[in-house]
Amino acid sequence: MADDSVSKDVRKASASGAPKKKSALSELFAPVAGFGVSFSTMFRKVATEEYPEKPRPTAPRFHGRHQLNRHPDGLEKCVGCELCAWACPADAILVEGADNDDTPGGAGRFSPGERYGRVYQINYLRCIFCGLCIEACPTRALTMTNFYELADNDRGKLIFTKDQLLAPLQEGMLPPPFPMADGMEERDYYQGKVTAATDSQRTYVDARDASEDAEAHAAAHDSDASGNVGAALPGEHDVVHATHPTAAATREGANP
Repeated sequence: MADDSVSKDVRKASASGAPKKKSALSELFAPVAGFGVSFSTMFRKVATEEYPEKPRPTAPRFHGRHQLNRHPDGLEKCVGCELCAWACPADAILVEGADNDDTPGGAGRFSPGERYGRVYQINYLRCIFCGLCIEACPTRALTMTNFYELADNDRGKLIFTKDQLLAPLQEGMLPPPFPMADGMEERDYYQGKVTAATDSQRTYVDARDASEDAEAHAAAHDSDASGNVGAALPGEHDVVHATHPTAAATREGANP
């Protein structure tokens, strides 16, 4: 008796779960139902972005091209510590630090403190825009902008150098090298006590530029006297050198 009751339950379950036969009308309109979804979307508003004619604005914290920031007087915030290069998981950053030299005849001062970033390169063929370099920077010298149009058909142009990454001079800033503000130390810069370039710094930069202009004028006069003048087309000269410098010799800190 127990076996008979079990078999009856199995038959009832199989009968209830058996697929029902579709009607001929539903089978006829089944293919049309799929086209109905496509047809209904034809009258909706188009969500296509008209790029690059109308680029969409990015989020405020978007990870775009990097930027090396400056202090309010124009000195660079980067101290050449290379922590950003160590934190980069893609090995896309190359940094070479150097000492600030305020002695007469020295290279000058480019940042507060002892060192500055002499060479700074970012290879955007490797960069994954993760932002770990920003977190590692102890002086807040490196940040990321909202600029993202970095595509190019030349691989060499995607290795950005320091002159491309350095923030432009704003109002009240001076182009380094020049001494720190009078009576200020390195920590005073990062505490926000320096708000703009001082009069003594402006006087130093004006004297430096005047001296460089005089030296350039004297060098041009000497070259004219020796007869080594430039040709009519830029880049061509009347003196042809037997050897040409290699890329490593002409581009400071270039990747191999």
